[in-house]
Amino acid sequence: MSDESPEVSDPKTWAAGMPAVASSLKHVIGRDGVARGTKALLDLNQIGGFDCPSCAWPDPDDERSVAEFCENGAKAVASEAMRATIGQEFFAQHSVDDLMSRDDAWHDRQGRLAEPMLLREGANHYEPVSWDEAFAILAEELNGLASPDEAVFYTSGRASNEAAFLYQLLARAFGTNNLPDCSNMCHESSGAALNAAIGVGKGTVSLDDFAQADVILCAGQNPGTNHPRMLTTLEEAVQRGAKLIAINPLKEAGLTGFAHPQKLSGLLGKATPLASTYLQVRINGDMALFRGIAKYLEADETFVAEHTAGYDDYRKTVESTPWERIEELSGISRDAIRELAELMASGERKVITCWAMGLTQHRNAVATIREIVNVHLMLGAIGRPGAGLCPVRGHSNVQGDRTVGIWEKMPEKFLAALDLQAGITSPRKHGVDTVGSILAMHGGEAKVFVGLGGNFAQATPDTSFTAEALRRCRLTCHISTKLNRSHLIHGQRALILPCLGRSEDDGGRFVTCENSMGVVQASQGRLTPASPDLLSEPEIVARIAEATVGDTGNVRWRWLAEDYDRIREWIEAVVPGFERYNERVREPGGFYLPNAAKERVWNTESGKAEFSSAELDAFSARNGRMILQTLRSHDQFNTTVYGNHDRYRGIANGRRIVFANPDDLKERSIRPLDEVIITSYWNDRSRSVHGFRAVPYEMPRGMAAAYFPEANELIPVGSVAEGSNTPTSKSVEVTIEGS
Repeated sequence: MSDESPEVSDPKTWAAGMPAVASSLKHVIGRDGVARGTKALLDLNQIGGFDCPSCAWPDPDDERSVAEFCENGAKAVASEAMRATIGQEFFAQHSVDDLMSRDDAWHDRQGRLAEPMLLREGANHYEPVSWDEAFAILAEELNGLASPDEAVFYTSGRASNEAAFLYQLLARAFGTNNLPDCSNMCHESSGAALNAAIGVGKGTVSLDDFAQADVILCAGQNPGTNHPRMLTTLEEAVQRGAKLIAINPLKEAGLTGFAHPQKLSGLLGKATPLASTYLQVRINGDMALFRGIAKYLEADETFVAEHTAGYDDYRKTVESTPWERIEELSGISRDAIRELAELMASGERKVITCWAMGLTQHRNAVATIREIVNVHLMLGAIGRPGAGLCPVRGHSNVQGDRTVGIWEKMPEKFLAALDLQAGITSPRKHGVDTVGSILAMHGGEAKVFVGLGGNFAQATPDTSFTAEALRRCRLTCHISTKLNRSHLIHGQRALILPCLGRSEDDGGRFVTCENSMGVVQASQGRLTPASPDLLSEPEIVARIAEATVGDTGNVRWRWLAEDYDRIREWIEAVVPGFERYNERVREPGGFYLPNAAKERVWNTESGKAEFSSAELDAFSARNGRMILQTLRSHDQFNTTVYGNHDRYRGIANGRRIVFANPDDLKERSIRPLDEVIITSYWNDRSRSVHGFRAVPYEMPRGMAAAYFPEANELIPVGSVAEGSNTPTSKSVEVTIEGS
């Protein structure tokens, strides 16, 4: 069904300012009250406070402002810190079928989950269950499996290092590496590319590098909506004289201008222009753009000779790539590419390239990111102040979760160290990732799903297929703070285990998180918990483990979860870089994990940074069809929808929206706000969504965009990135027709 009355106005030309302040206050005070809301905001991202449950952009190393948060962070805290709660009375009133008929924003507004809930087989209402009975049900189902690999342990980036470490220890003590996580759907392509090219799957820059950079490229990224605090960093760089280059198919307010909401000028609507050049590349044309840049560059011969391998083959590949092909695939003219290459090669080559989902969710995502690395290797722009690679992570601890072991194929070195510390024998067979877990559940090879945070049913591709996969499970269990649609798309039995949020007091204990630039810092909530029946994530994981595998080897689950210092001591023993963990994380601002590539130490097979010589290509649609990408609205974070508005793109009261070039819509006789049917095409079958409204938008011809999760139905589960298995949510072949 389409939205009742979507309204469209002109897109904004700058981000933040007074509208961001007003939106923040409306959400925080409206949901949490003045006292609770103000206390939460004043503790947010502060030393001694709690880490924002929204994005992973780092905090300043030194002095922090009183308001160290953005509009989206305020919305996330308002959602988590709500005073309203839902428990047995709510679920007695609302059946699963009734809740399924409500939209995601309504789900979020209802309040915090207050007590453990059970959906019995054949029932349509959740009912309360004791913690002990909940853990007993989980243990019964897990221990009743024919093989440990019939269980799936999913993780969201919200989980702390401590909870994530215990969770992966539970899975491996149980006997499986089935540890899919949200990274499988976002920066898995970045990790695969960077590990192969430079020997570390993380970025190589810090905030201090942005303060020294001369050129900053933002490719396939919309910081105004997805990482708003990054705008402060970009504004400071631009005001210092750096050139910001935006590379994105859609014109986005957060890349064109920024009105700083903590400055009088910003509150009055005076915006700092950001991008000096805006290249509206075709969807998936980024690899071609960077190949074109390479054609104009002369390599830093000293750096290339001392630090790299494979340059001669890459140079031949670049020279043999025709300009006609580069311009066709990128949609950018040769002259514009030459100007950008000259700018990047000028001076001391202090260049930073940032990217996000616009690059990682394509079939050739790994090759595209390696092409970016190739350009940086030619410039010698890695391991130099003011230069480097910056994959901008989405969720606040998704990088930390991977660091402490949440991955279906952790290396032998990690597993051996874990076995030695825990006194167990971890399985060595690789587990399933997110797409693999969907296929395993759908095919009956996995029968129990446990989710540590997140909204699996909404975050994943191929919505109907994924829903059917979850419904074929014997048990689905979610550790959550708020109601979401994954609780309603369930197995034969279902459990909801409510946990503390980041903002809430955990008996005086603190947890830790790792941000996008490898800084590990403490996070301690101080708000009174929403309900006395809530447990922390580490406690819940420990009690699941105690009920299922019991104390084993050196592992005493409850003992570990009683004092998080003990968990951190185990992390220190297993993961390199965490020496004196408990001591250093108590220092103001935490500490940086080592990054070998930043020091120009290349942990690759050759011992050098590796050029890649992949053949140039890009996703293309057949005649008459278009390429669609999914994206966020400004009123959501990942799958959490706060409202039905997208202020920056000029959309009010609507989420079933498809953006397209005005000429493409005219060609199809589609008028603005006409109701349309979108159909995607893949090898197995076509998929359609109805009731979307067409909105003309400035973007290249043949391209389209729609919000997720509403458009996730269109993404085939079998369409994945080569080398990372990430769903190709940014390159979907579609038709758009009037309904």
